[in-house]
Amino acid sequence: QVQLVESGGGLVQAGGSLRLSCAASGSIFSMTAMGWYRQAPGNKRELVARIYRGGIANYEESVKGRFTISRDNAKNTVYLQMHSLKPEDTGVYYCNAILQTAPPLEVWGQGTQVTVSS
Repeated sequence: QVQLVESGGGLVQAGGSLRLSCAASGSIFSMTAMGWYRQAPGNKRELVARIYRGGIANYEESVKGRFTISRDNAKNTVYLQMHSLKPEDTGVYYCNAILQTAPPLEVWGQGTQVTVSS
C-alpha cells in the first residue's frame, strides 16, 4: 500500500511563499494523478491542484497564477509551490494520490498545516 508523507507547512506572513512536499513510499510514475487538497476549519476539503500522469495540471480558481504543482518521478515526490499567500489560504493541506487500479483507489497523507497571517 502506497503511503504519502507531507512536509513543508508552517506559519508565513501574507505575501510570503512556502513549498509543500509529498513523498510517496512507492513509485508515482504510474499513478493516474496526484493532488493537493486543503481544509480550513469548518469547511469541506477542497481540491487545490492536481497533476496527471502525462503532466497536465489543473488548479482551483483562487490559486491560479500563485500556486504551481509539480512532480519528480525519480524522487517519488510531488510539490506545491505557493507564492503570494493570503490568509484565506490557511488550512491543513493534504496530499492525494489516485492509483492506477480497477476500480481507482485513493490514498491520503496525514496533512500539513499552513497558516498565513495578515
